[in-house]
Amino acid sequence: MDYKDYYATLGINKNASADEIKKAFRKLAVKYHPDRNPDDKQAEERFKELSEAYEVLSDADKRKKYDQFGQYWKQAGQSTWPGAGSNVDMSGFDFSQYGNFEEFINELLGRFSTPGGTGTGGYSYGNPGAGYTNFNDFSGGFGNQTPAANREATLKLTFSEAFRGVQKRLNLGNEIIDVRIPPGAKNGSRIRVRGKGGSSPYSQNRGDLYLNVQLTPHSFFKFEDDNLVCEVPITPDEAVLGTTIDVPTPDGIVTVKVPPGIRSGQSLRLRGKGWAHLKQGRGDQLVKVMIEIPQQISDRERDYYEKIRDSRTYNPRQHLQRMSL
Repeated sequence: MDYKDYYATLGINKNASADEIKKAFRKLAVKYHPDRNPDDKQAEERFKELSEAYEVLSDADKRKKYDQFGQYWKQAGQSTWPGAGSNVDMSGFDFSQYGNFEEFINELLGRFSTPGGTGTGGYSYGNPGAGYTNFNDFSGGFGNQTPAANREATLKLTFSEAFRGVQKRLNLGNEIIDVRIPPGAKNGSRIRVRGKGGSSPYSQNRGDLYLNVQLTPHSFFKFEDDNLVCEVPITPDEAVLGTTIDVPTPDGIVTVKVPPGIRSGQSLRLRGKGWAHLKQGRGDQLVKVMIEIPQQISDRERDYYEKIRDSRTYNPRQHLQRMSL
């Protein structure tokens, strides 16, 4: 294991106090942070080296082992790091909780710790009270963070809220905000709330809050690509003879003409009756017609079906007589 002089990395002497270590790290971290040096691999590696040095020297126990054992300080403990398939002794520090180095850096810097929070993935809302969107409405809370101190959360909306737009009051733990969700949100929509993310540990700037919309399932409507889709059952005689049916849309009930001879699963398009798009107006609604066979019929109905069967001229399986390998 190559020896790394963490004191030299931070530009301090071995007698530096905890405050001097923190001050040196923050000064250099600001200079080499990836946000200030986009696409600069050298700055990125330098930032990682600084973070590694600070992680060791800011911890009294690790610093003591480092000062005593030098390059073998990690072997001073008995526990190992199970993450990333490594068997390197990490001297009591559990790295298995991190999926990658960036997650470790986030935790190390404490970027997203807030009142009631415990760092990355540990954000706590407390008691939000009535009328607030609370922790249970988010998938995992504000667990996904970025180096720019942005927060991300999954915001659940009903179809009605998403279609018409809605104002949501969110309890972020240390503040309550009102967010206007514009009409037309759907699964995958991403709403940005500027300046409501986490605070940077070395500046007063705040990142942004990103709300990823998730629609709760609807009993009648669903999506296929950008189209709003529904299924409407019809009877066999309606499929043969044609009919008119009443179909729910986001605007209310409309009457739709079903042509004779329609097939089960065939769709009828209602133009301009679908989902609201922010810049493109209304989309289309697709009505999927499903022929539903009655499970119970009266004696009179059975008599008519038998007469139809006996007088029927159409054989849908006639082409199978000529089928072979």
